[in-house]
Amino acid sequence: MASLLDLERAPRLCIEDVRIAGHVQPINLRSYRPASDGTILPIVLYFHGGGFTSGSLDDGDIAAASIARDTPAWVVSVGYSLAPTFPFPAAPEDGYRALQWAVAHARAQRADPLRIGIAGHDAGGNLATCISAIARDRGDIRMSAQVLLAPLLDPSMTRLADERKVLCPDLEASECARCYRAYLPNPSQRLHPYAAPLESRRLNGLPPALIASAEHDLLHIEAEKYAAELISAGVPTEVTRYGKASHQALVTHPDVLGDVAAFFRKRLARTK
Repeated sequence: MASLLDLERAPRLCIEDVRIAGHVQPINLRSYRPASDGTILPIVLYFHGGGFTSGSLDDGDIAAASIARDTPAWVVSVGYSLAPTFPFPAAPEDGYRALQWAVAHARAQRADPLRIGIAGHDAGGNLATCISAIARDRGDIRMSAQVLLAPLLDPSMTRLADERKVLCPDLEASECARCYRAYLPNPSQRLHPYAAPLESRRLNGLPPALIASAEHDLLHIEAEKYAAELISAGVPTEVTRYGKASHQALVTHPDVLGDVAAFFRKRLARTK
C-alpha cells in the first residue's frame, strides 16, 4: 500500500491547502490536482472520518490523493467543524460551503462544475450523502455521484450488527453513541434527514451511489440497509461488503480505492 510520503511525491499530483469561511468559523480545505495536460477534470469533495468529533485533513490524505490520481479528478478534502464544540448543522453546512467554493473556482482549476462527485468515510460518509441531499433540495448545484465508505447513517443505532457476531470490530457501539450525543445534542435532530439518512423518507433524486461496507464492522448492516433504501427510491446504487476488512482499514484498502476510482471514472465521465 502506498504511504502518504509516496503519494506526496507522486510527480503528477499537486497538493495545496486553502482556508475559507465556514458556517460558524473558518475551515481548511486541501486541494489535490493532477498536473494539467489540458484535460478538464471532474470535481470530487472528500470528507474524513472521526465520528463527527475528531479526525483531520491528514486522515483523508491517502484516499483523497488516490481518487485525484486514479480517477483522475480535482479533489477538495474538507476540514469541517467538529462536535461537541460545533454540533449539527455546522459540519454539513461547512461541507456545502466547500462545495460552493469548489464550483466557484472550477474554471481556474480547469475543472467541470457540472461533473461533481462526493465521498467520505465514517462520519464523512454521512456528510457526503447528507450534503448530496442539501444540494438536491437547494437546487443550485447538481451532484453526479456519491461514495460512502463504512458510513455512520443511523443515530438511532437500531441497525447495528450484533457485537457478538462481528469478529474483532474496531469501532464499538459505545463509541458510536458518544459521537452521536456530541454531534446531535438535541434528540429531535436524530430524525433530521440531513443528519439521519436512514430516517429520510425522500431519497429520490440523490446521485448514483457506491457504498462500501466492511465484514468486521458493526456498521455494515446500516450501510447495506441504506443501499437497499436508495435502490427502492430509484437511485442507481452499487454496494459491496469487503471481506476481512475493518471499519478503519476500509478507507485505505487497495481494492476499495480501486473500486472508488472506477466508479467515479464511470459516473463523472464527460458526455458529448
